[in-house]
Amino acid sequence: MNMRLCVLSGRRWLLFSGALMLGAQSIFAQDVDNRAPIALLGGMLAFFWICAIAGYIYFALALQTIAKKTNTENGWLAWIPIANIILMLNIARKPIWWIILFLIPLVNIVMAILVWMGIAEARNKPSWWGVLMIVPLVNLIVPGYLAWSD
Repeated sequence: MNMRLCVLSGRRWLLFSGALMLGAQSIFAQDVDNRAPIALLGGMLAFFWICAIAGYIYFALALQTIAKKTNTENGWLAWIPIANIILMLNIARKPIWWIILFLIPLVNIVMAILVWMGIAEARNKPSWWGVLMIVPLVNLIVPGYLAWSD
């Protein structure tokens, strides 16, 4: 009888310790739910796209306003991605074939400065405003200044 009681209590102890181990396993287990990083990445991506769309709308409105104030035809070209370069060349009174130079790396930076200098001159502003387009954060202000200043 003692032996039987010892075996039963041993089984109870084994079951009890197993239950404790299962509970401890769920407490100390790492979170395997990967939804949080994916949600964070999705939120960051959505924020990026909203900022990009807002920047595109701002730039297109500014370029369209500059075209209207300089009496340049087809101001609506500001809303079409490659055609807005043609509109910029028309505003700056530069040859259309310069669009090819915009496709060459590093040359396009120089060409953009020259075109923005021409746009500033077309708006009767100092040409050094075009050079400011290579300065980060200032290049967000320059199109608005050229478009909506008197």
